[in-house]
Amino acid sequence: MQKLIYSGLIGAIFGLGIAISGMANPAKVLNFFDVAGSWDPSLIFVMGGALLTTALGYRLVFGAASKPLFDAEFHLPINKIIDARLIAGSATFGIGWGIAGFCPGGAIPALGFGGVSVIAFTGAMVIGIVLARALDGLRHKPVKAF
Repeated sequence: MQKLIYSGLIGAIFGLGIAISGMANPAKVLNFFDVAGSWDPSLIFVMGGALLTTALGYRLVFGAASKPLFDAEFHLPINKIIDARLIAGSATFGIGWGIAGFCPGGAIPALGFGGVSVIAFTGAMVIGIVLARALDGLRHKPVKAF
């Protein structure tokens, strides 16, 4: 239960940060990409703040703890291979972010503001996740011999 409470608290703090920074507003994000028009560089500062917070957080957590509070071990990415799957996923993420102005981190908190565009984006995102997992499951499914 404690794990659930802390997870909810961390999610609420993240969502509040997204809302305060304006990143739940797709127009603000799209203006960042419009370097020839109404460019808004504030996204750089939000990303820089996130990078700094993450770097300090990793330094503090891994320097002070051998394991997380609510799990047996830290779950860190171990795959260091840059392959077609990673590139395709990154490109899909970037194209979707550039077209819609939402990324998953900004869309979930934006659901609290309502609106057709964020509901449509989140629905499409969920469908995409389900399809990707289904296709990945088919790709890695063992084939039975006769």
